[in-house]
Amino acid sequence: MRMTVLALGTALLCASAPAAYATFVDGGGHPAHASAPGRAPGKPYIKTELLFGTAKPDGGPPVTGKQFHAFVDEFITPRFPAGLTIEDASGQYRDSHGTIERERSYKLTLLYPLSEANADSGKIEEIRATYDKRFRQESVARIDDTEIVDF
Repeated sequence: MRMTVLALGTALLCASAPAAYATFVDGGGHPAHASAPGRAPGKPYIKTELLFGTAKPDGGPPVTGKQFHAFVDEFITPRFPAGLTIEDASGQYRDSHGTIERERSYKLTLLYPLSEANADSGKIEEIRATYDKRFRQESVARIDDTEIVDF
């Protein structure tokens, strides 16, 4: 009897999972539009987070807050004038020599409509490449996710 109940319960859970997932995503794997009953209002946006380190692999002086904010004003804001969020952070990573580096860092969050993802992705890659070159960094981490956003 226990095996029958367990088998039926497992079958029910497996059958309901795709239906539950379908309420959160459209056919392309993107979040469903928030117009569904009981959902918050909003539209599909991409959320990109960039993680900017300040330590230099060659041991030079770290990027200062003044230098970072000047970079934001000069290079990032013109590409994303609608808005952005900057957070002070601290992080660590393993550099190309295998050393664990701990450093002051910044997390930049950008939100842009899903329909603008292709154009904005190119701008984001320009930001990453320019920061790497200007401040002699090994990389700027990029994290992308799809969100439902309402302003």
